[in-house]
Amino acid sequence: MKWNLQKLYPTLSDWENDYKKLETMINSMGEFEGKLSDFDKFVEYYKLQKELAVLVLKVYQYAALTSDLDKKNTENAARVQKMAFLLSKLNQVTAFESPELLSIGKETINNFINKDKTLKEYSFSLDKLFRNQEHVLDTKSESLLANFSQLTGQGSEVYTALSIADKVDKEVTLTDGTTITITSGNYRSLLADSDSADDRKIIFEAVFSQYSEHKNAYSQIYNTILQRDISLMKSRKYSSSLESYLFGNNIPLEVYYNLVDVAKSNTAPIKRYYKMRKDYLGLDKHHTYDRFMNLESGNTKFTFEQGKDMFFKSIGKYSQEFQAMAHSALEDGYVDVYEKEGKQTGAYSWGALNEHPYILLNFDDTLNSVFTLAHEAGHSMHSLFSSESQPVATQNYTIFVAEIASTFNEHNLLDYIIENADATREDKIQLLQQSIDDIMGTFYRQTLFAAYELKAHEIAEQGVPITHESLSEIMVDLYKEFYDIDITLENGKEYVWAYIPHLFYTPFYVYQYSTSFAASLKLYEMVKEDPKNIEKHIGLLKSGGNDYPVQQVMKAGVDLTTKETFLAVVNRLNTLLDELEVALKG
Repeated sequence: MKWNLQKLYPTLSDWENDYKKLETMINSMGEFEGKLSDFDKFVEYYKLQKELAVLVLKVYQYAALTSDLDKKNTENAARVQKMAFLLSKLNQVTAFESPELLSIGKETINNFINKDKTLKEYSFSLDKLFRNQEHVLDTKSESLLANFSQLTGQGSEVYTALSIADKVDKEVTLTDGTTITITSGNYRSLLADSDSADDRKIIFEAVFSQYSEHKNAYSQIYNTILQRDISLMKSRKYSSSLESYLFGNNIPLEVYYNLVDVAKSNTAPIKRYYKMRKDYLGLDKHHTYDRFMNLESGNTKFTFEQGKDMFFKSIGKYSQEFQAMAHSALEDGYVDVYEKEGKQTGAYSWGALNEHPYILLNFDDTLNSVFTLAHEAGHSMHSLFSSESQPVATQNYTIFVAEIASTFNEHNLLDYIIENADATREDKIQLLQQSIDDIMGTFYRQTLFAAYELKAHEIAEQGVPITHESLSEIMVDLYKEFYDIDITLENGKEYVWAYIPHLFYTPFYVYQYSTSFAASLKLYEMVKEDPKNIEKHIGLLKSGGNDYPVQQVMKAGVDLTTKETFLAVVNRLNTLLDELEVALKG
């Protein structure tokens, strides 16, 4: 139940040898400057680029994974820093590439591709380059920006240091005199299992005190992220930070705006659900941290092996190809299961090119952890399908489609449990709550955060001072609009923006949880209607990054450029709430 990183590198010496090899290869890349107009040099450059792409991701993956197992280990952290330096150097020595290719011209480069079939896999990435031509600078300017590439990532590095490496878990005393340590991994289950409003408040405040106590530091770290984005936006002549993040993958701005608009215009189901919860649980007030409470006792625990078995059974009706890939995703040595001190919080799947992906979990034996297992298995399945079907140049899929595979597995697992379990009234209520909470968390909550970072970037672009007050004001307004909850009454909750790592690591990422959820729900409904449609889903996973993401999803039968796809999620939520209302009265 732990990673076997020897599958990547048998020894640290092997990793160091590849690191040194990378240094040499990166230096060699710079020797091609001014020579790419020569056909033979062009072919040689892309052959080297392909070899380097595979190696650099493998070397970086090993460094990052070892660090994530123990964030307090400074030697592991140092290797990640070494990789950051190396990647910065790679950006610097290849800064000439895009301007030089653009100067050569699309016609000449297409002729090169037609002359050598080994170049075919780069057709799409080169087409993207020419589409982005207006935002690529001259060689001198690109080189200057590349010199600052390592510095521009320091905001997220400082965030990691403050939030994880320097974090000290709080020890609290509950109302019955019990003393417990609150961690990022256990607080949700503690909140769910607590019958005491006072204890839930104590647990919640122990988690958010970290952000309240360091609110000025967090606001300045986030300001660093915002100012970086604005600087790059201006340098590359985009009209907004949002456009700078969406343009490269040809994602229409309307997709983002439509998503936010649909969520904001359809908050009635959220408020209905919170009222149902408040009334059924007999609460005086429904706080945000009360969302973890189960409407019915759901204290059944699941071991990791039981969770795996449940997931595998849930996909038993699909093709052998799909099932085999799921088993491969969760193969021994590729999943690190349980929480431990210093380990990276949360969960993820990470795969380098031509390498089996690794899954990080912090499994706590809850039903939620079983769903997380299925979620991350979906990511690994996506990577495995892509690596088997796509050449190196188009293996990496975009974030935009990444969450489709994962949330598809969640939809499927939920229906399997509801349909196959010998469900009591309490079981049915718990499972309906699970489904509703998925929509609340993945669609509405992530869209709220998407609306937040859009507003934060907008005010920063307007020159509004970025302070913890201005950042919290945005969040307070959004929670009032979405949930009709005043989070200023919950000590520390107004700093929830500092709690969301994606805002610091990957701006304009979280909206894709919502778009992917909507797309996967549509795909799943298609598969339910006709199981043969699983091939459309597999086809999407196999396509890797060989087209613009909105087009990839459209080929699978889902149109994300209209509001109807997002409204379908709202309609499903209303249907589930109707069912829950009946079950609660039963």
